[in-house]
Amino acid sequence: MSARTANFLGFLACVALLGYAYFAQFVMHLDPCPLCIFQRVGVFATGVVFLLAAAQGPKGWGRRVYAALIALASAATIGVAVRQLYIQSLPPDAVPTCGASLHFMLKVLPLKDVLVKVLSGSGECAKIDWRFLGLAMPAWVLIAAVALGVFGLWANLRRPPAGRA
Repeated sequence: MSARTANFLGFLACVALLGYAYFAQFVMHLDPCPLCIFQRVGVFATGVVFLLAAAQGPKGWGRRVYAALIALASAATIGVAVRQLYIQSLPPDAVPTCGASLHFMLKVLPLKDVLVKVLSGSGECAKIDWRFLGLAMPAWVLIAAVALGVFGLWANLRRPPAGRA
């Protein structure tokens, strides 16, 4: 499989993840918390980098740059998912109180303050509305982000098949 094809498959995986997130929101009526939205942004960013790598089909050091960008976007997504899993693991009396909505915070606060407030978590981020095979949604996002990061590194750092890039 060429790097271009592999990167396009990585992009399609991100599209599928985001498609399910929107299905869960609009069909299953599971409203995303601010940390969930940040995880979506991370998956989106990873998908954009995969798409750019697929479209450009870089060679040499360009493939290493795309590998690093995919790893960085995946790592950010992993970090947010781990933070949400930590908040979900807290005892109920240790969970931070619910705060203002992300939409409101983005309107009235500087972006740096929004990032700090969201990453500190809130009560709505501790709520578990959905499980599959015993794991909550952020655990599945964590697994997917690790898989995407590893796949992106493999796709872009391996030796290209003979005659391809």
